[in-house]
Amino acid sequence: MPMEQRAKYTRITLDKAYRLEKQINEFFEITRYNLQQIKLEKETIDLYYMLVQMTDEFYPILSEKGNTAVLHADENLTVYGDPVKLARVFNNILKNAAAYSFPNTEIDIFAEETKGYIKIVFQNQGNTIPPDKLAAIFEKFYRLDEARTAGTGGSGLGLSIAKEIVTLHGGTIVAQSKDNTVAFTVSLPVTH
Repeated sequence: MPMEQRAKYTRITLDKAYRLEKQINEFFEITRYNLQQIKLEKETIDLYYMLVQMTDEFYPILSEKGNTAVLHADENLTVYGDPVKLARVFNNILKNAAAYSFPNTEIDIFAEETKGYIKIVFQNQGNTIPPDKLAAIFEKFYRLDEARTAGTGGSGLGLSIAKEIVTLHGGTIVAQSKDNTVAFTVSLPVTH
């Protein structure tokens, strides 16, 4: 086999191996959540700063399609929770928003304290998700678009893991979609 072709196939094999390793790790992680073996290390988190940092990290990914992320929140907003786990939740939601947003649109992130809860909403402009698919979006291994499964598509565990983390925090996560708008709302209790 020519050296060029051998290098190409080796690179493809390595990429597939890395993807498989990532999927296996996510599978073990979701199993641990289901068995309640995850320990939360809660502290008071500067939520505003966490979300600002996250939007900055996503800037290169968003700018490829002309998208931006805009944060609407009080600078003094805090939440009590596990910072590493909650960052994972917000990262998974923002990753989906980036993947499914129409080009040259804003992803709005709203965060506020209301009725004993911190409510964080990630809203983007993208194809309306039909009600039957919306109902299944937090299920393990569910992928909205089968075309994304090859190549860049995820394992279908991101939103399921996000739901497990939010539930362990005593909160809720819901998805809504209509008129080419998709919104994920995370509610977390204010109480320590």
